[in-house]
Amino acid sequence: MLSLIKSYCYIFLVFGFMPLQATSLGGLKFHGSEQSIDQRTSYNVFGDKAVEFSDNMIIEFDLSLYTTTRIGYIIRIKNNESNRIYNLFYDAQGDNLVFKFNEEGKYSLIVATLNEEELLNLPWFKMKIAFDLKSDSIYLTIHNQTFSAANELPDTYHPTILFGKSDHIIDVPSFAIKDLSVGDKERYFFPLKESKGDVVHDANGKVFGQVSNPEWLMNDAYHWRYKTGFKSKSVAGANYNPEEKEIYYFNRDSLWLYNVRSGETNIQVFGEKCPVELVLGTNFIDTKKNRLYSYETYYAPPRDNYTGPTVASLDLTTYQWTAEDSGQLISPLHHHGAYFDSTTAQYTIFGGFGKMHYSNTFFAYDLNKQAWDTLDAFSGDFLSPRYFSSVGYLKKNNSIYVFGGMGNDSGEQTVGRKYYYDLYKIDLTTRRVSRLWEIPWEQDNVVPVRGMVVLDDSSFYTLCYPEHFSESFLRLYQFSLKDGSYKILGDSIPIYSDKITTNANLYYDGSLNNLYAVVQEFDDDISSDLKIYSLAFPPITADELASYSREKNNYAVILALVSLLAVGGAYVLFKKQQSRLSNTEDETQNLYIDTDKPEPVTTQPNAIYLFGEFTVRDRNNRDITYMFSAQLKQIFCLILQYTITEDGIASQRLSNILWPDKPADKVKNSRGVSINHLRKALSELDGIELLYDKGFFKIEQTGSFYCDYTRCIEIISANEVDTRRDELIEIISRGKFLQLSDHALYDSFKEEVEKKLEPVLSLEMEKSFDAELYLTTIAFAEAITNIDPLNDAALTFQIKAMQRLKMNDEARIRYQAFVIDYKKAMGNDYPHPFKSLT
Repeated sequence: MLSLIKSYCYIFLVFGFMPLQATSLGGLKFHGSEQSIDQRTSYNVFGDKAVEFSDNMIIEFDLSLYTTTRIGYIIRIKNNESNRIYNLFYDAQGDNLVFKFNEEGKYSLIVATLNEEELLNLPWFKMKIAFDLKSDSIYLTIHNQTFSAANELPDTYHPTILFGKSDHIIDVPSFAIKDLSVGDKERYFFPLKESKGDVVHDANGKVFGQVSNPEWLMNDAYHWRYKTGFKSKSVAGANYNPEEKEIYYFNRDSLWLYNVRSGETNIQVFGEKCPVELVLGTNFIDTKKNRLYSYETYYAPPRDNYTGPTVASLDLTTYQWTAEDSGQLISPLHHHGAYFDSTTAQYTIFGGFGKMHYSNTFFAYDLNKQAWDTLDAFSGDFLSPRYFSSVGYLKKNNSIYVFGGMGNDSGEQTVGRKYYYDLYKIDLTTRRVSRLWEIPWEQDNVVPVRGMVVLDDSSFYTLCYPEHFSESFLRLYQFSLKDGSYKILGDSIPIYSDKITTNANLYYDGSLNNLYAVVQEFDDDISSDLKIYSLAFPPITADELASYSREKNNYAVILALVSLLAVGGAYVLFKKQQSRLSNTEDETQNLYIDTDKPEPVTTQPNAIYLFGEFTVRDRNNRDITYMFSAQLKQIFCLILQYTITEDGIASQRLSNILWPDKPADKVKNSRGVSINHLRKALSELDGIELLYDKGFFKIEQTGSFYCDYTRCIEIISANEVDTRRDELIEIISRGKFLQLSDHALYDSFKEEVEKKLEPVLSLEMEKSFDAELYLTTIAFAEAITNIDPLNDAALTFQIKAMQRLKMNDEARIRYQAFVIDYKKAMGNDYPHPFKSLT
């Protein structure tokens, strides 16, 4: 028993204090008046918990402002012992930002006018509201300025603190907060690092308060967010200007501008065309002079007699073009790497492919001389000819880094090519080339994008993708500069890579703490689509995102219980539990918590998970979900569904579902390509195979492969729930079936699974409650709620089970969340009060 308590205390120490680790990530974004009233965000900091402060009450948080909605109330502060309410009103409709701290319904106590450009360009700034109860003074600090006012205050304060929409106050600006603290001597701290759910936890993991319609910014460090897109019928190029916070997409006639801070899009039509005839659209930006340079290295037939400018610059203030140079290099140099050094006014490119040769030459364009030059006289290691390399520059050691690519030692295309997974450092001071490492590669071959982000001398970031697939995916890699060890961060970005001109690039903005991916897909080497994505920095892995998720499922409840037990007399409680359980036949089932079992959220190799987020683990237990595009996931789920219910799906039926509007010849080609890609992805796992037999596709599984859906159906169909209860709970606790898959194609599959599950879960929920297995009851109730969010029985059993476990606060929070969901769905109040359920 003592060892069990020690295990719980250890879990409490590990998980309870994990949120205290410092990081700039996270935050809660509020949907403002740009949304309908029902969709606006509301956050009650303490919920129904009563707190009291004396002498001082200080509210501090980091604030981020968005330009979507620029007027409204940020916070309201009530005193439960009086009718006096204070609020903070924000107005950015004029030339300045105005914050008004008011006694609601009476007058403004503080009016603070601040510079708009300064605050809106800050990703976060400090806000502080301090009530000095002794001196009857209120202080408002915004960024680095403090304002004050005198007002009669009580000796003690019993606050209700509300952010965003509150009661009849529905005018809400677009803003976000993080690292919220309230108090003085006794201080409550809320990191706001949730990734899903509508409850908030303090720094020790305890549930506090309630939020409706949240947008958790922790997700922005894992999920690439699509921002906007552009199309050009003629050849175009793209780049990012970190000084202006603008992404440019230009052709010879026009320039599209997207401001990553404000989200605004503009177009500028040139008075005169770009002097350079665009073939690849390659370009770079000199932020010091605020000029964009368009260049072409070579004109192949039919343009081989071209004698016009090959380099021209665009003044980004006047939008006037200036021809700079007419020189050409040895070939088009497709997919060369590049970097720009503003201190030397020199743009350097490396590698590339053209005229059936790979290059390993460094060329530099000098902005002052307006001419290209070849950089030579390098010593050290041999850097083989290649293209598709990623190139970065680190000012700290005045060195270029070259990573990966494709090519060979001779540079001759006819010899064949190999993929490189190596890193070279070129010291520009000593002119020495050093190969830092070469790592083995066991996954699909990938190439990096041109842009490399090198922030220090420890690691670099780049996007990589298997360019040999038409429908491919970009993934963000972080490589160690020391030894090449790496990890994959964030989810994937789709890219259609059929054309050699298709390209992508990665940019980092340190002041906004964001990465930007710019993907340019060419249809015919002339017209192209540009897509822009953003990711919060530093990015995180899927496992790290899951660790921030505090959505209350069975296992989060277990951790909450462990915390309570560890702090409040765990030994006595478990002693009594042990005494009671010693009279039963199945001790471990009644207790259900088993510290010898692996964490239920762990994954195994050769597995596909359909409950919760669609996840695929290969034979080495690596996450290869990125290999399954949206369409491949649809095909896999369709074939699996029909394999279980009808022993396969006819090829014609598959085609009719997925490509209903395409002509037969194109459908056959699309189906063949997609099936090959699916087989390729499944080949990374053992024990599963996609078969085609007598006109039917089906999935064949053997013992070494695991699918949670298949196993769930096996348990239910064989009536083994009583003996496999723990395994079933582990499956359903991952989350709703195909949780993030909202396409209508999945509806029948979801309905079929939920129809089989719900009666089984309802029966087991009642049985476990009668047997006093309350944690098990909560797990089954949560799973039922995933199927039917307004299920009265699940709510009742869950609240009763929580109360049996002395989790009274959690029970009330669960009830409040249900009431809110009920009102949204039904339009009227839930008819049963909390007491009637207990």
